[in-house]
Amino acid sequence: MRATDQPASASADLSARIGLRLRELRTARGLSLSELARRAGLGKATLSGLEAGTRNPTLETLYALTTALGLPLSAALQAPEQAAREAATGRALNAGVSGRVLDAVLLERFEDAAAVSETYRIRIRPGGVRRSAPHPPGTVEHLVVLTGTALVGTEASPATVGPGGHHSWAADVPHRYEAVAQEVEAVLVVRHPHG
Repeated sequence: MRATDQPASASADLSARIGLRLRELRTARGLSLSELARRAGLGKATLSGLEAGTRNPTLETLYALTTALGLPLSAALQAPEQAAREAATGRALNAGVSGRVLDAVLLERFEDAAAVSETYRIRIRPGGVRRSAPHPPGTVEHLVVLTGTALVGTEASPATVGPGGHHSWAADVPHRYEAVAQEVEAVLVVRHPHG
């Protein structure tokens, strides 16, 4: 489901939750609004609107912000105490965000002493390429294609993956996601080692 397909109240609630979480992450890092906006390559007004919950976050914007903070995407989508509550009750509130080419819904976030592992259900739309900046050192991504054919992996060496196929790559270098001819549905697992 694209984030834009959600009911207006659910979308507003998600925007407010993400905005609050972004402010928490920024202040925990001791960064001003201006400094984080500069590091992420965003306008200060854009970041201010996101934190206030008055702007809908796109996948590209959230990746730029979490990369500038040195954190995985799920850090902005789900606070650790929220994940613990949901695990205890068995009720997950899957947070989804959309971008120009790629939609992602966080299915699971697991953290242990070594790393944060995230599982996403993603949709890649044809007609464009989602280029991702390098994640922190040691980050690895694993993709299993459910339908369609994707061109994914590092910019230097992308792989073509069809239904039932999978590919893994180092995500601490520039990487990409592209639907070759038709929409792609896939499962993406991202493993971010701690510091």
